Amino acid sequence: MPENDQERLATDLGAAVSQLMRHLRAASPQGELTPTQRAVISRIDTDGPATIAALARAELVRPQSMRLTVGALEERGVLARSPHPTDGRQVVFSLTEEGGRMLAAVRQAKQNWLAVAIADRLTTQEQQTLATATELMRRLMPE
Repeated sequence: MPENDQERLATDLGAAVSQLMRHLRAASPQGELTPTQRAVISRIDTDGPATIAALARAELVRPQSMRLTVGALEERGVLARSPHPTDGRQVVFSLTEEGGRMLAAVRQAKQNWLAVAIADRLTTQEQQTLATATELMRRLMPE
């Protein structure tokens, strides 16, 4: 059972990570994509083409909601549909070149914001401490 110090640290760390994520989302090009749209194109970029049902399961939303998200991305030329390789009743969605460019721009904006914040707000010693903390955070993740 965690002690009070670990519980407080867990609460503080969770709050700091949440706040950092909000700032990273805000740093990406405004109006480009909603958080759900970013999650979908990132998932397709990482895992490859997917059906609406698979995306809905992965993002913990209803298929109807995912259909709207995917439809908006398809309309913008970010995603393209193609026949499912083994099930003719389904279609899969994959990232287009435009989608890849958009995702790269979003990721680059986030990385740039964070790199500038680290350089401007932290001393060299604090940056080394952050590098150590980053490795410790990786160790918290399940394998």
